[in-house]
Amino acid sequence: MKILFFSLLFFICVLACSPTDNEPLFAKIGKYEWKIPFPLSDTRVKIDSSLTYQGIELGRMLFYENKLSADNSISCGTCHQQSLAFTDGKALAEGVGGKKGNLSSMSLANLMWHNKFNWAANAESLEKQVLMPIQNPDEMNQTLEQTVAKLQASNNYPPLFKIVFGTSTIQADLIAKALTQFLKTLISGNSKYDQFLRKEYQATESELRGMQLFLTHPVPEAKIRGGNCGDCHLNITLAGDPFEFRGFHNNGLDDDTNLALGLEKFTKNGFDKGKFKAPTLRNIVLTAPYMHDGRFKTLEDVLEHYDQHVKSSASLDPLIMAATNQANYDNKPVKLFLTAQEKKDIIAFLQMLTDNEFIKNPNFSDPFKK
Repeated sequence: MKILFFSLLFFICVLACSPTDNEPLFAKIGKYEWKIPFPLSDTRVKIDSSLTYQGIELGRMLFYENKLSADNSISCGTCHQQSLAFTDGKALAEGVGGKKGNLSSMSLANLMWHNKFNWAANAESLEKQVLMPIQNPDEMNQTLEQTVAKLQASNNYPPLFKIVFGTSTIQADLIAKALTQFLKTLISGNSKYDQFLRKEYQATESELRGMQLFLTHPVPEAKIRGGNCGDCHLNITLAGDPFEFRGFHNNGLDDDTNLALGLEKFTKNGFDKGKFKAPTLRNIVLTAPYMHDGRFKTLEDVLEHYDQHVKSSASLDPLIMAATNQANYDNKPVKLFLTAQEKKDIIAFLQMLTDNEFIKNPNFSDPFKK
C-alpha cells in the first residue's frame, strides 16, 4: 500500500506541474473536457469521450519515454519535436544509432480529423500507428514484448497504469491507448488564419491575395488565377481528404522510371504508385524540409516544383494535370505559370498558418524536463 500511495502522490504531483495560461489542465483527474476552437469546432469530427486527464498525462509521459527504444536513446518526441510542430527538421527520420529511414517525420497536429495515418496509409487507426515506430527496425527497433517488460520493470509505470486503466499489468494495447489519448489533444487552432476567420486578426493585402490564390483552382479562360493548393489541402484542416484514399496524391515529384511505391505498397493497386498522403499545411513554415522524402528545403522550392517542374507519370493526379494559369495551354508539360508576386503572396498566406500557442503549450511538452 505504501508503494501505491507514494506512486499516486507522485502522479498527482506530475499532473499538477503542467499549467496552462488559463487553468491547470492536467491537475484534474476524470473525464477530459474538450475545448475545440472555432473554426475547427465547425468541422465534423468524432469526439472521443473516453479520454481522461490522467490517461492523457500517462500518454504524454510515454510519448517522451526513451524506454520505448531498443537502446533507451530516443522517444517519440525525438522525431516529433513540439517546437517544430512535432516534426524533426530532417529530410528523413532517424532511428536508434542514427539509422535513417526512407520517409520524413510528419506533423502530429489535429490527428482526430484524420482516418488514415502515415505517408502511405499503412496504419488505419491511431492506436495501430503509435505502436509501429516502436517495432520498426529503422526507428525504435524494439519488440512490443521488450517494451512492455521494460515499463513493467520500472518503479513508476505499473502504479500509473493501475490509476489510469485499473491494472498494473502493462499491455501493448494499453500503451497504445495512453499514447493515443495524448496525441488526440494535440490540436492546433490558433494561427493568424484562425484568428482571421474569427475576425480577431486583420490580414495584410499580400496575405489576402495569397489566401485567394491558395483556395482557387485556376480557370484562365475565365481569367481566374489560382495556386491550386486547396484542391488537395482541404477545408480548415488544410490536409488531404479524409475519406478512404482520396487524400493521397501523386504530385509529380518523379516520372514513371523513378516513382516510389507510395500507397501502392498498402493497397497493392498499381494505379496508386507514387501516391502519398497530403499532409496538413498548418505550421508549414516550421516543418521543413518538405515532401515525403524531404527533398525540398524551402517553401519557395515547393512552389517552384508545382509551378514549373511537375513530372508526368501514369498515376499523376488529375487535379494537378488540369491546373494552369495560361489560357490555351495544353498542360504538356504541366505548369501553373504563377508570377513572382503570386508566389510571394501564397507564402505570405502559408506563414499565417503558424500557431505559436500550439508549439509552446506546456501541456504538450516533455514532462521529464521539468
